[in-house]
Amino acid sequence: MTISRKMLGAAAIAMTATAGYAASHLGDTSDKRIALSNNYAGNSWRQAMLQTFEDVAGAAAEAGVVAAADAFTTSENQATEQAAQIQNMILQGYDAIVLNAASPTALNGAVREACDAGITVVSFDGVVTEPCAWRIAVDFRQMGREQVEYLASRLPDGGNLLEIRGLAGVFVDDEIHAGIAAGVEDNPQFEIVGSVHGDWAQDVAQKAVAGILPSLPEIAGVVTQGGDGYGAAQAFRAAGRDMPIIVLGNRQDEMAWWAEQRDANGYETLSLSIAPGVASLAFWVAQQVLAGEEVPKDLTVPFLTVTQDNLDEVLASTPEGSVANVSYSLEDAQAVIAEAK
Repeated sequence: MTISRKMLGAAAIAMTATAGYAASHLGDTSDKRIALSNNYAGNSWRQAMLQTFEDVAGAAAEAGVVAAADAFTTSENQATEQAAQIQNMILQGYDAIVLNAASPTALNGAVREACDAGITVVSFDGVVTEPCAWRIAVDFRQMGREQVEYLASRLPDGGNLLEIRGLAGVFVDDEIHAGIAAGVEDNPQFEIVGSVHGDWAQDVAQKAVAGILPSLPEIAGVVTQGGDGYGAAQAFRAAGRDMPIIVLGNRQDEMAWWAEQRDANGYETLSLSIAPGVASLAFWVAQQVLAGEEVPKDLTVPFLTVTQDNLDEVLASTPEGSVANVSYSLEDAQAVIAEAK
């Protein structure tokens, strides 16, 4: 499966979701209820993730593949609140929980309770370490490392880097940071001279970068986690600083800025992120487990990369205010499962 072959709008996502139901030769899941437990919705990636889940899972419910597919988001990014949400789902009798977790470990107790109640738990993006759960993720460490490797190809003499991290304590933040650190260790011509948390949100990142810039020397590159690149660019511009190479995270606003800067002065960079549509893959994996398929506990999907060569194509297919996306059909999920086996 090639992840870049389906950059979809909402209507196309819904159409994709309805394809291939008959491909499953396993048990009937028409009486099964699946719930999404999401810990955070404060940026465009999370909004696109929720929309993709609602489109794909909603179409599956309408077609009778499952009885229900409901999405729930906690009001705060707190593991205790999400644990309570999972416990409510257990009481409500859901057959599967698709989980984007606030913490890789703090939810393990609630996840174990769900498993003990006979509920299938599929974590994605923010995965959990509880062995009874399934995990779907990109290689976030490689995503961090690749940013530094790209900067090394552009800046062979190295330079000072600013790191913008995500939500503190979340698996994704820890893994991307570890990959960036490993990349810098392999490329000692670079030094991280400042680090802030942007919470994967442009406004938070802009404020955080603006606050630290006066104390920093010249910055050659900015390594990021997604949802923060355009905010960083705005902060550099407002401070009158030279614009560094900012690795972006596939958001429409930052790709539009990138295209403008490319046309104006030849600006070049790289953009990469996990696609929000991974939520649709998690839904289908849960459905397949409920249908009796033997699914490996750990599944890996490639991250979605935008380069100077395909920027215009990706930007044209990304709605304003959203993020570059792909969606997964049942056949795609079956292919991911088969590859993992």
